[in-house]
Amino acid sequence: MGLITGLLTLPLAPVRGVMWVAEKIEQEAQREYYDPVAIQQQLEELEEQRAAGLVDEEEAQVLEELLVQRLIQGGRHG
Repeated sequence: MGLITGLLTLPLAPVRGVMWVAEKIEQEAQREYYDPVAIQQQLEELEEQRAAGLVDEEEAQVLEELLVQRLIQGGRHG
């Protein structure tokens, strides 16, 4: 980037900075969302809730399917 271009685009620097931060936040959120360790922990917690009667069988099955789908999709994203 030349000196003139840098000076002309200087007012856009805060916007570029905000966009960079937003992209980094999105990347981290996706990494955590698809993290197999976190998903496994959530599956274990779900099983504990099911065993304690805090979650009925139908709801547990739906939640389990969602977690398994995230696990499968995470393999594709990683």
